[in-house]
Amino acid sequence: MKTSSILPLFIFILILTACKSDRLTEQINQEVAMKDPHSYGNPDEVIIRHLDWVAAVNFETKIISATANLTVENLSGGNKIVLDIRDLAIEKVTLGEKKEITSFQVGQADSTFGAPLTITIKPETKLVSITYQTQPQAAALQWLTPEQTLGKKSPFLFTQSQAILARTWIPLQDGPQVRFTYSAEVTVPTGMLALMSASNPQEKSGNGVYHFKMEQPIPSYLMALAVGDIEFKSVGKRTGIYAEPAQLDAASWEFADTEKMVEAAEQLYGPYRWDRYDILVLPPSFPFGGMENPRLTFATPTVIAGDKSLVALIAHELAHSWSGNLVTNAIWDDFWLNEGFTVYFEGRIMEHVYGRDFAEMEQRLGFEDLKGTIAELGDTSRDSHLKLDLKGRDPDEGVSDIAYEKGANFLRVCEKAAGREKWDAFVKGYFEKYAFTSMTTEKFITYFEENFIAGDTVLANKIRAKEWIYGPGIPDNVIEYKSARLQAVDTEISNWNSGAKAEELLTKNWATPEWLYFLRGIPHTETIKRMTELDETFGFSKSQNSEIVSEWLEHSIQVGYKPAFPALEKFLTSVGRRKFLRPLYQQLIRTKEGREFAWTIYTKARPGYHSVSVKTIDEMIGWTKN
Repeated sequence: MKTSSILPLFIFILILTACKSDRLTEQINQEVAMKDPHSYGNPDEVIIRHLDWVAAVNFETKIISATANLTVENLSGGNKIVLDIRDLAIEKVTLGEKKEITSFQVGQADSTFGAPLTITIKPETKLVSITYQTQPQAAALQWLTPEQTLGKKSPFLFTQSQAILARTWIPLQDGPQVRFTYSAEVTVPTGMLALMSASNPQEKSGNGVYHFKMEQPIPSYLMALAVGDIEFKSVGKRTGIYAEPAQLDAASWEFADTEKMVEAAEQLYGPYRWDRYDILVLPPSFPFGGMENPRLTFATPTVIAGDKSLVALIAHELAHSWSGNLVTNAIWDDFWLNEGFTVYFEGRIMEHVYGRDFAEMEQRLGFEDLKGTIAELGDTSRDSHLKLDLKGRDPDEGVSDIAYEKGANFLRVCEKAAGREKWDAFVKGYFEKYAFTSMTTEKFITYFEENFIAGDTVLANKIRAKEWIYGPGIPDNVIEYKSARLQAVDTEISNWNSGAKAEELLTKNWATPEWLYFLRGIPHTETIKRMTELDETFGFSKSQNSEIVSEWLEHSIQVGYKPAFPALEKFLTSVGRRKFLRPLYQQLIRTKEGREFAWTIYTKARPGYHSVSVKTIDEMIGWTKN
């Protein structure tokens, strides 16, 4: 091509790119006009566009000393920016490159929401720098001693920012509708690796200094940091595993199909937009199964079962790279837009990689969980709506699997009503149109009605979207889940309940979903003799599969099978995943004897749990500091 042809084309591309960027900025500015009930921030007036974070991690004091350099846009020309903080010691605040000292005020603190940090700025202010320290009790940070790690040699630090805990380690506008890019320089003790939800090193630095960049805009809850004796192993051209050295090989084998999952996801809903997809396997105190931090999923070691039977969690966190990270719920009341789409997408990835029959089992179990949650909440409960009302509540405590499973079931109804081809085209277009922006339920409904329903009243009546979104319980047009493999398990449950011996049951080649379905199907009136027979035949109390052993232990508590209680104590004192802790403690405290046992275990285990799990279990068992 001649130079004379290139120049006009180049100018045209620049104009087109600028127009697209301006439209995206305008769209984001419109979205932040909504007041977030869980944030003190004023992004409708002054909004953060970029964070440059300079920090030093001190394991001895359990403090991060840092400066947050915020590039801001003053949309209103006002004289203040309001940030969210909780338990941060603010040392000074400056404006601009010349570091002009400015005044600030910390408002009245709330134990859950923290306090507003109001900083005086000028209409022309573009840079606000806050020098501060975290506190040892910062809720997002878990400082582990060497004894609490697998290697037992080095301490470990990891963060958990979702839902509103980023404010406990960085002063930000801590709401999901505010997106920003970031860079960071983090200094840690030599011999340790630092990782963030950004571009990451694959080897340890000689001087303990690490640099990071996240060039795609993210909300604050996706800020993440981990520091420890960590090593890396590649499992694909853009995928790899980080873990403590002693766990790296097992984790890499377990998650060897990660690259296939990324490829499957791209075939469904468009290109992966975050460069790399790596996984960090954390120590067992991590309170969740996984956390979808961009470029670096944080994962619990409880999914390493030795047979790849629990890797649906990785499919789930990967799916968040589209639903949640790319298109984000505007406030936590819209949480189903993150999680409902992700559970649906997870199932499609699992079906592609491991087959439809495996995905159907997962979906059936998820639906059974949903029915259990509805029964617990009550089928008229406001909390069983997809569109939640979490005002005044910690969103982390206010959500349940309603957002996950009811949301996914609604989307499967949409798929069935219109067919996969039409549904997939809609979802792919949705992710493309709203990439790197936030979404409200109401905005989604408008887009859904205009671009999917498109005036088709027959289709609309088949789906009944608003009944799913704004109504309680499970609408009666829900899909009936059938699974040939679980039907075969039904036969064995019937045989067992009719008196068959454990060794006579046809369980060869059962995967985790089949075992879970079996355990949920046997009665809670089992005799100790029959429980012993099951345990001796299948080794449930000694199982290394966290899902199976957790289900068995819950059943054992209900039956009163005391031989499993040593395994129960070991499990509760070595695993911090809230999904497992909550039902086990809940079953224990139903009786006086169980409550006493729960307190004995919790006294030992509590120091090793993350604050997210501690808050839940404290409230459940009535823990008080003596």
